[in-house]
Amino acid sequence: MSDNKLVAEKRTQFGKGAARKIRRDHKIPAVMYGHGAEPVHITLPGHDTMMALKVANALLTIVIDGDEQMALAKDVQRDPIKPVIEHVDLVVVRRGEKVTVDVPVHVEGEAAPETVVTIDAQTVQLEVEATHIPENVVVSVEGLEAGTQIKAADLELPAGSTLVLDGETLVVNVTAQISQEALDAELAEAEEEAGIEHEEPTETAETAEGAEAPAAEAPAEEA
Repeated sequence: MSDNKLVAEKRTQFGKGAARKIRRDHKIPAVMYGHGAEPVHITLPGHDTMMALKVANALLTIVIDGDEQMALAKDVQRDPIKPVIEHVDLVVVRRGEKVTVDVPVHVEGEAAPETVVTIDAQTVQLEVEATHIPENVVVSVEGLEAGTQIKAADLELPAGSTLVLDGETLVVNVTAQISQEALDAELAEAEEEAGIEHEEPTETAETAEGAEAPAAEAPAEEA
């Protein structure tokens, strides 16, 4: 995974007001800690940080007063509405150090016809070397039949990775596709159990299909 170099500035002002001012300047408040060192409060460049953190588990190189330090984003607080990062917690890492990360699952291939592939675990927790964090764990479902289950222990892990997640955790599940008739039957059964009844539409002489029109009265005979 390539490094992302971010030039940071040390912060001396704290609190909500200071954080709002930082964000108004298109920057991001952050704190960096780890390896027994005192936490360092910093300000990161907004656009470059957002671009770097688009990739899961991005390895960052933080430059403070000319000194470089590798770090991983431990927690990223995002605005629930706006595409804005409000705060970042960074954990210091060193080359050769093992770290525990959640790596996304990526499914490839086409399962057997009339099947549905469900990803039950979107990520798997691995222990990896800090400078060699895999972008994803690839799972092939090519030709798999309904009833196939892939558990964490079955995964082919990237080189140098160790599984931390429980090996019995279901990751990918292949099931039979349910037909429309089966869905309708399940719905009808559920409605019957719930006591739901559907009223039949009332037919009238005017709307009933095939209803005969009333016979015309015969003209009265002249006297």
